[in-house]
Amino acid sequence: MFTKTPKPPYYTVIFTSKRTALDDGYTELNDELYAEAQKLEGYYGAETLRDANGYGVAVLYWRNLEDIQQWAKYQKHIRAKQLGKEKWYEGWKVRIAKVEREYGSD
Repeated sequence: MFTKTPKPPYYTVIFTSKRTALDDGYTELNDELYAEAQKLEGYYGAETLRDANGYGVAVLYWRNLEDIQQWAKYQKHIRAKQLGKEKWYEGWKVRIAKVEREYGSD
């Protein structure tokens, strides 16, 4: 389902990645991180997709840059980034953008 977002402006973090075949705790930590993020003020939600070849996109919606920066300092998130670089991702990219306009159907 589509994430419920407020009227713009707000921000998005777009995380694209190519996974390795190794799970080794990835799924559990990923689920924990999304559960923790939902408790944070300023986090609106996420939309994620991953194909059979391991390519994925996660789009996370945030109130402002300060909320994104706080999430970046969250210890479990720091650990996940470290493990991702070491064993879970063949490649990845993070993009942060300001959403100034949105339209569509629900």
